[in-house]
Amino acid sequence: MNTVFVGAVEGSLAALSAICEAGHLPKLVVTLPPELAHRHSDFADLAPVAERYGTPVHYTRKSDAPETIAAIAATDPDLVLVIGWSQLCGATFRAVPKLGCVGFHPSDLPKLRGRAVVPWTILLGERDVGASLFWLGEGADTGPIAAKAQFTIDPDTITVRELYDRHLEALVDMLPKLLTRIATGDVPRVPQDETGATTCALRRPEDGRIDWSAPARDIHRLIRAVGPPYPGAFTTTTDGTKLVLTGVRYTPREGYFIGMPGQVQAIEGRQFTVACGDGVCIDILDWSGAEAPPKLHTCLGRVTT
Repeated sequence: MNTVFVGAVEGSLAALSAICEAGHLPKLVVTLPPELAHRHSDFADLAPVAERYGTPVHYTRKSDAPETIAAIAATDPDLVLVIGWSQLCGATFRAVPKLGCVGFHPSDLPKLRGRAVVPWTILLGERDVGASLFWLGEGADTGPIAAKAQFTIDPDTITVRELYDRHLEALVDMLPKLLTRIATGDVPRVPQDETGATTCALRRPEDGRIDWSAPARDIHRLIRAVGPPYPGAFTTTTDGTKLVLTGVRYTPREGYFIGMPGQVQAIEGRQFTVACGDGVCIDILDWSGAEAPPKLHTCLGRVTT
């Protein structure tokens, strides 16, 4: 069975490695040129894996570009795998492979279609989580299901890195098995139930700004939901320095510190404690953007001149 692989992020790299190790070598790998790595905070270079297995690489800025479609068509593909690719693939692209195009989405489709699904999963407090391989169609994430995996998480403790990795595990388990199944002539296509559909909006780096007047629970969740491999939750010190906060816990000494929202209550090494809008404090365990923690008793998010 002739396949083409399209992708550009960590999930793409994991999936490509998994199918190659299972003997499902694609005829072509399509990915972004390195100079466009900034488009994805979780960008991954697929070329080393492709080269290891003798698979040619086609670099493209846009998957619907005529030269890219021609390169894919030249392989006479039965199937195109679009794994970790943020661009929609148009009708001309989707018409090239004989069987169609299979994509991956980190949710239990039709629930949580759309963008930034892994952060939204944590922000929404979801416990029952799914991962879906589906056939690309006209709408975003709307095509028939080819395979699914389901698992549970604790949204009050999990970080986005941990959830991202759980999805990678599901993907690398499902995809080689699906390819083996399709190669035997068993091509699963289960329509999605539109009555359960929801759609997530795009999140931008600016959406990670912390509002210290919010309850500690919400701030704790935001820091965990938008950290690596995404841009991260952030705040500013009184001189305008941007701090990206990536490690957090509730302060063990509950009720001990009393202060204003955003006020730095204690400093211990690089760790510092901040009061939130409901009077509960959190400890910032990991952060970047400055050489030293913010000053004691200053209020984060308030720039003074």
